[in-house]
Amino acid sequence: MSPFPGRGLAKGLAVTLRTMTKRTVTAQYPDVQPELPPRSRGVIALLEENCTVCMLCARECPDWCIYIDSHKETLPAADPNARARTRNVLDRFAIDFSLCMYCGICIEVCPFDALFWSPEFEYAEEDILDLTHERDRLREWMWTVPAPPALDPAAEEPKEIAAARKAADKAVAAAAAAAAAAAEASAASGASEASEASAASAEQEGDA
Repeated sequence: MSPFPGRGLAKGLAVTLRTMTKRTVTAQYPDVQPELPPRSRGVIALLEENCTVCMLCARECPDWCIYIDSHKETLPAADPNARARTRNVLDRFAIDFSLCMYCGICIEVCPFDALFWSPEFEYAEEDILDLTHERDRLREWMWTVPAPPALDPAAEEPKEIAAARKAADKAVAAAAAAAAAAAEASAASGASEASEASAASAEQEGDA
């Protein structure tokens, strides 16, 4: 129990008085769009070129609101001795936003960066059945996805970039070593040919 009776009431009245003295600001929506925070969760956009139909997003969704259909397509082998390859082709990718709870698990588990958060929030419908949006609509929202924030210059370099740079440096070093070895072999071959030509010339002079 508070030692000062009425302390809570006094705090509440202070908040009320503080609010009453502030100027009222009216948001002129929809004529003026609101400034949303940079990490706003509006809708989920799809970059279908990156989707490999791995089904991870649909399996991990706690609401089972992602519907994916696909078929397999056989690709002819480039080499006559190789086998033909098969790949999954996306036929349908839909999200039922009447069930989605915007947890973002599908975006986090996607291994190929095919799903993104879009700040778009104006997608209300008169019928709840119309809240199931197909891949064409999800692709349209892809163009509203903001660019990622700039990297911190003092941050540690990502391991993937460091590994790629190390592999590239190793490949360049291997190519340089191969070129140097080829140059040495060419020089040695030229010296050997010159020595043989000199020996042949000396023999001809001796015979003469």
